[in-house]
Amino acid sequence: MKKQKVQNVRLNKYIASCGFCSRRKADEYIESGKVRVNGEVVVELGKIITTKDRVMVHNKIVKPQQLTYIRYYKPAGYITTMDDEKGRKTIYDILPEEVQNLKPVGRLDKDSTGLLIMTNDGDLINDFAHPSVHVPKVYRVCATGKLNLNDLTLMEKGIEIEKGQIAYALAKIVEFEGKNTVLEMVLYQGLNRQIRKMLDILGHSVISLKRLSMGPVDLQGLKKGQFKYIKPKQVQEIRNYLKKLNKIASK
Repeated sequence: MKKQKVQNVRLNKYIASCGFCSRRKADEYIESGKVRVNGEVVVELGKIITTKDRVMVHNKIVKPQQLTYIRYYKPAGYITTMDDEKGRKTIYDILPEEVQNLKPVGRLDKDSTGLLIMTNDGDLINDFAHPSVHVPKVYRVCATGKLNLNDLTLMEKGIEIEKGQIAYALAKIVEFEGKNTVLEMVLYQGLNRQIRKMLDILGHSVISLKRLSMGPVDLQGLKKGQFKYIKPKQVQEIRNYLKKLNKIASK
C-alpha cells in the first residue's frame, strides 16, 4: 500500500480542510488559544505544520476529509440546522447518509423550498456568506394581494424590518394569479426571514417562497428532495466567481 506523502501546510488551512470551519475562523480559534498541535497550545498565526501532526480544536481531534459539494432542492416542512431543540424535522432527517456531514451555505426557513448548496468546505461557506461579497440570490415568491410599482420601489430603497436593520431587495412582478402576486426577488443580504418580513410590512403575506439560484448555481435538473454533486470544474467556476466578487467589494 502506497504511503501518503507528508506535506507542510498552514495550520489554518489544515483546519479548514478538515471541514471544521473557515480559515478566518480558524485564525480566531488559534489566537484565542483553542488550538493544540501535538498537545501544545499554538497561538501563532501562519504556523506551519505537517499533515502527520495531531491537531485539536476545542479539545476535538480534526482530520482532513475529502471536500464534497452538492446542490440540494429543499422541500417545505424542514429546517436547515443539524439539531433542533424544539424537535422539529430537519433536512438531515431525509438526506442520505453519504451527505449527512455537509453543512448548508446559508439557510432556508421551514416553509421555504429551493436551492441549498451544501459542503464541508469551510472556506467556501465563509466566502459565500461574507456580507461584503454580495452574492445575488434569486427567489420566486407568491404573495397575497396585488403589489404595485410603489411597493417594488420601497423594497429597492430599503425597508426597516427590525430596529436599525434595513433590508433591500430588487423585485419585479412576474404575473398576477387571481388576487395574488408572483414576484421574482433578488437579495444581496442574508437577513433572517428577510423576504417574509419585508412583504409583511408592506401588507402582504408570503404564500410560497422558492430559492432559484445562488450566484452561478441553480436548481436546474433537480426535483424536490433530490441532490446532485457539484463537479470539480463547477466548483472551480464558483471559486472564480467569488474571487471576482471579492475583488469588486475590496475596491
